[in-house]
Amino acid sequence: MKKIVVATKNPGKIREMMHAFEGLAVELVPLSAFGDMPDAPENGMTFSDNAHSKAAFYMRRTHMACLADDSGLEVDALNGAPGVYSARFAGGHADDAANNEKLLAELARAGVASSRAAYRCVLTMVDTNGNTLMAAGSCPGEVRLESRGNGGFGYDPYFYIDDHRTMAELSLEEKDRLSHRGQALRKMAEQLAGYLKRSLK
Repeated sequence: MKKIVVATKNPGKIREMMHAFEGLAVELVPLSAFGDMPDAPENGMTFSDNAHSKAAFYMRRTHMACLADDSGLEVDALNGAPGVYSARFAGGHADDAANNEKLLAELARAGVASSRAAYRCVLTMVDTNGNTLMAAGSCPGEVRLESRGNGGFGYDPYFYIDDHRTMAELSLEEKDRLSHRGQALRKMAEQLAGYLKRSLK
């Protein structure tokens, strides 16, 4: 059983990863198990830069394989913003409510009530031997001023998928099938299965 640190402090992301990796010979260890870890720097210009940076940062500190993601929302009417700044759109310590408030304000400033948008996710695992796995996914949709649903996290209540429900109205199974992170997690699970098999040879 290979132990892999999940390099996030977001409980929603941890639940999704544990669900996706059921059946694999891995034990996911939350970052909280290591006490008060510092935040990893996120200075990259792309999701893949930040995912790799976070995974490597926590691998060095935990001395275990680490899996990190960087994901966010790209809104056409905002020229791709908030993008890599999605988690801190309203400031370094902003919560979901503050980020969503900023999103609505920026849409209003742009003079639109809705816009095409996409969620994007890059997952990277960095092992202690230097091996790296990477997987990506994207989910197209639309952001609107009206929030709906109590599930999910982040911008989910304002992100409408193409069947006119928000991401926050989906069951865990539906979200796993449709979401950017669900796509990336399935690809990562396939890569991990092969990686673990090669490691046993």
